[in-house]
Amino acid sequence: MFATDFLDIPALTGVAGTVVLPGSKSISNRVLLLAALSSGSTTLIDLLDSDDTRVMLEALRALGCGVRSSGKTVEIDGLGGQLGQKEAKLFMGNAGTAIRPLTAALAILGGDFELRGVPRMHERPIGDLVDALRQIGCHIDYLGNEGFPPLHIGQPSLTLDAPIRVRGDVSSQFLTALLMALPLAETTHDVVIEVVGELISRPYIEITLNLLARFNVRVIRDDWQRFTIPAGSQLQSPGTLHVEADASSASYFIAAGAINTGARGQKGLKISGVGADSIQGDIRFIEAAQMMGAQVLSGPNWLEVSPGSGPLKAIDLDCNHIPDAAMTLAIMALYADGTTTLRNIASWRVKETDRIAAMACELRKLGATVEEGADFIRVTPPATAADWCAASIHTYDDHRMAMCFSLAAFNPAGLPVRIEDPKCVAKTFPDYFEALFALVQTAPEAIPVICIDGPTASGKGTLAGAVAKALGYHLLDSGSLYRITALAALQAGLALESVNEQAIADLIPGLAIRFSQEQVFLNGLEVSEVIRTEEAGMNASKVSVLPQVRQALIELQHNFRQLPGLVADGRDMGTVIFPDATLKVFLTASAEKRAQRRYKQLISKGISATLLALRADLEARDARDSSRSVAPLRPAQDAQPLDNSDLTIEESVNLVLDWWQSKQLFRAI
Repeated sequence: MFATDFLDIPALTGVAGTVVLPGSKSISNRVLLLAALSSGSTTLIDLLDSDDTRVMLEALRALGCGVRSSGKTVEIDGLGGQLGQKEAKLFMGNAGTAIRPLTAALAILGGDFELRGVPRMHERPIGDLVDALRQIGCHIDYLGNEGFPPLHIGQPSLTLDAPIRVRGDVSSQFLTALLMALPLAETTHDVVIEVVGELISRPYIEITLNLLARFNVRVIRDDWQRFTIPAGSQLQSPGTLHVEADASSASYFIAAGAINTGARGQKGLKISGVGADSIQGDIRFIEAAQMMGAQVLSGPNWLEVSPGSGPLKAIDLDCNHIPDAAMTLAIMALYADGTTTLRNIASWRVKETDRIAAMACELRKLGATVEEGADFIRVTPPATAADWCAASIHTYDDHRMAMCFSLAAFNPAGLPVRIEDPKCVAKTFPDYFEALFALVQTAPEAIPVICIDGPTASGKGTLAGAVAKALGYHLLDSGSLYRITALAALQAGLALESVNEQAIADLIPGLAIRFSQEQVFLNGLEVSEVIRTEEAGMNASKVSVLPQVRQALIELQHNFRQLPGLVADGRDMGTVIFPDATLKVFLTASAEKRAQRRYKQLISKGISATLLALRADLEARDARDSSRSVAPLRPAQDAQPLDNSDLTIEESVNLVLDWWQSKQLFRAI
């Protein structure tokens, strides 16, 4: 997951391959609570691992529920409608799918509970659910603003003789919460819920009814206004339940496949984990995408999407049936042949943020013309490629804003897009950007590179690692490559001699090498310490004189240029390996300072040394490196000189990041 302040996505030209989607958030949190409230143990397979499900799991543990996790499989020991703990303070984050049904269940079971969340959760309405629960004798108090969390829940005095009335035009989660909780009430007669006003987001209620049936509660629905829970209904575990992949998350890849002009006439993008027969309402996003021109095939648990023969078509659509996925249509509208209108989306206003206002604001940054109303948004795309703008997208701590706007990087102007706070996708799809980058295509020269060259002990490795971490970029420690190559050759039984030159060179393309700030991995195993010994250095010298090995390593270094970008450190990164790098830095420090740093390093490892000898050795190395016949150490003509003799690492990092920002089309975060 990208935990950076922002993520810059270069211009994207196409998409291909197969993506495996995470489990559905809507299904995951429903089945977690139903399993906890049921009699018996339930094994949930392919459960979503995200912020929202972790919030629910922590709450269930706090209430005395037995939980055992192994990868994407979770076992829940049901409480049989009897809480193990009658008193708890629960933090619900910004998970509406957790706080609303849990509020209803705890209010009916009774106890001494406090439910809080992040500040945005305290702005999301819950009053209609509380009013419905108070009708039947539940004891709920507001601890802040009337109608909003945080809440205190006490002991109820339940009366279930009359129908329970609940508004349906703000959030379908209120009705879902009642449907899931009322089977816990001990009553000898049917329990009836009546919906006041139009029920929005009906497909989410269909999910709830479907899952309740799996847990032995079969609700009778009279149109969308009256729901009856038969007398004697009790939640019972189905034993094992597989969680479908998330249909809302599928929308981003369906859209990418539809926008994908680079794939015309080629095989489309395959989406694994959900098919057109999904129980999730957002799967009907397929219909909207097809209206806009997407070609969609479906099979058991998979979809395949490819673009139509021309640009996407503008549509005018009532989106009540796909409230979350409809956000993705607003982004597809940027690529349409006219003005797209999305209607009946009032629920956007009370989600993780006011999504109508947020979407309108950020679309305008890209160059779109946008009109918004109480329950609609109208989007006219930029008239020409020249009218597109490189934008820094504010995401409002809303996972769907971040994922939607990543698709703006397919723009015809070839402009990058910046996503602020990319880690907000952890709410439902922690690895979204990694999944996207594994599928998309872009011109190699569009992938940004920062080169940090400099003499031995200048601190270039430390600086490069810190800059890469700040930007979420890949890291290349070129100085370690000869050491790694020598190690790999010895592991393969090859003596480090010229007779094995071709064999050693042939090994290099197959090496899986990964660098982090402090660690080096070879074929999945950490080799950080192994390659930093004196023996490893001597072995590196043996392979570095082999021309075919050197050429193979140059090609390997080029392969490190991957999305979203690369920070490469060495001695010839900016002059030989990446001469077209966006930013080149030549890092220096006085021989005295470098000797002091090396001295501290060696002493900390228990290795004896003297400052005088270290300084002499560094000065001799500088002379050798600068006079080499092949790739001598020297700054690139367009490199920024950086003398860090008297700078902290933080000061050096900030300086490089400032230089980097000055080269971007979007400046402010």
